[in-house]
Amino acid sequence: MPTCAGCRATRVSQDHSRRWQLFAITALIVYLIWLLAPVLMPFAIAAMLAYLGDPLADRLERLGLNRMWAATIVFVLILVLFCGVLLLLIPLIARQVENLISNLPRYGDWAQNTVWPWLQARLHLDPHTFDSDRLLAAIRSHIGSIGGVAGTVIGKVSRSGLGIVMWLTNLVLIPVVAFYLLRDWDRLVARIDLMLPRSIEPTIAHLAREADRILGAFVRGQLLVMLGLGVFYGAGLGVVGLTVGPLIGMVAGLLSFVPYLGFIIGFVAAIVAALVQYGDWTHVLLVCGVFAIGQLLEGYVLVPKLVGDKIGLHPVAVIFAVLAGGYLFGFFGVLLALPAASVIMVLLRYVLERYRMSELYNEAGGGDPGIGRAAVIVPPGGEDDAPAPAPDDQVAP
Repeated sequence: MPTCAGCRATRVSQDHSRRWQLFAITALIVYLIWLLAPVLMPFAIAAMLAYLGDPLADRLERLGLNRMWAATIVFVLILVLFCGVLLLLIPLIARQVENLISNLPRYGDWAQNTVWPWLQARLHLDPHTFDSDRLLAAIRSHIGSIGGVAGTVIGKVSRSGLGIVMWLTNLVLIPVVAFYLLRDWDRLVARIDLMLPRSIEPTIAHLAREADRILGAFVRGQLLVMLGLGVFYGAGLGVVGLTVGPLIGMVAGLLSFVPYLGFIIGFVAAIVAALVQYGDWTHVLLVCGVFAIGQLLEGYVLVPKLVGDKIGLHPVAVIFAVLAGGYLFGFFGVLLALPAASVIMVLLRYVLERYRMSELYNEAGGGDPGIGRAAVIVPPGGEDDAPAPAPDDQVAP
């Protein structure tokens, strides 16, 4: 018996030692990511592009192409798509922003002559509470300050030869690293699997598949949903006749990764734009129709077809992940926020399942005698119908 007890103690000690080793390795990896965050940004962007293109490359491989040709075709498609989107969006966004700035006086007049008097009459506010001239001056000053900050940054970068070299290096490095990661993606995953300790390899493989399912559904599916909603809202508001309709549609689609956030912001902005530009209820109703059809399209077509069932990332978790990632790791943290959130969600589910299978959760405890003594049973009729306590002389010794 002492020998068995000693063996059991040795196994427990080895388990604890192995867990501390895994914890130390994980902490070291997190620390290195935090330390090298500024350098890792192009690698993170390249890894995301390779991750998005890997399913298409696998499909081309199943059609008979080798991995090199499959990766080359997918890489060229991504590059052409990216360049085409830039060539289309940059002039469109520039025109929309110029149009918005030129229409700021009209928005100010509408607010000064329509919105502010209505609010003052309903809320009994001081007439000087709202000053549209001061608001417009603040907006213009901020727009000018943004331009000044951009000019200052560009000036500093242009004066720094090292800054220009680093910027160009990152710009060239992203597609190069993305191509090599896409070509060797399956090989890298297999090598990482071989490096895992055999005792935890099945668990890690299961968690990795779950994280890939959630992350793939969110990244690949939600990006397509955002693109589809942005195109639909922009085209629909343009057909209605809003001069800033495409810009509002792009913003609404971009923010649609959080449920109802893009819809609310886009809907309010489109209603204001319709009232300022036309001032009638016909265009307001048309805007309502565009966003109603957009919601039906998102709920019954885009999300079921592209994202599928619930992926498990709560909107609050998405917002917190983006803010926390940006605070801890900067722009690199924003890029990795959603992948990290999906992995953490999978780990939390696994921990919860292990807890539910543990003795701590399933062990039946004995009744607490304090609960029975503290409980007071009151009859349905209330305290008046309760039996009176027995006299002292009738109490058994």
